[in-house]
Amino acid sequence: MLRTIMIFPQFKNIEIINEIRNRYDPLAKLVRPHITLVFPFENEMSNEELEEKLVSSLKDVKPFELVLHGFSKTDDNYLFLDIEKGKDIIEGIHDELYANHFKDYDLGLPYIPHMTVGKLNNEQELSNAYEYVKNIDESFQTIVNKISVEMIGEHDESIIVFDRRLDDNN
Repeated sequence: MLRTIMIFPQFKNIEIINEIRNRYDPLAKLVRPHITLVFPFENEMSNEELEEKLVSSLKDVKPFELVLHGFSKTDDNYLFLDIEKGKDIIEGIHDELYANHFKDYDLGLPYIPHMTVGKLNNEQELSNAYEYVKNIDESFQTIVNKISVEMIGEHDESIIVFDRRLDDNN
């Protein structure tokens, strides 16, 4: 059973993100727009154990403002919507989770908080997609008040196992 830990932000103007993802992201129909905190992992941990670990890791995290704005592209043909505000908190959550509960799944790659809006087949397709989005000057703002654990179904669909509300942290 593959699971991930993610933020599923809710934006008033999310239809813009959805339109871009529908055009460029093969996972658009399977999982809502998200920011991954812990990449897909497989282990025998029960959902109850996982929730305990998440609660302990998030005990000091309060709801926070998230602003996404601007696009970037990667060398491996991904198109990202960049994080303008909230990046430090997201990095902190990611680092805490990997340092204390998911060390065995850390591939040692640098973590760059982002929202993937495209996965293209080659550099030319990526360049075309970037040309399409680079002048979109829309900001996407919300308050992040929960972290979700997702299970990846047998057809790669997203199944939310549980949510941990950040406003439950006193």
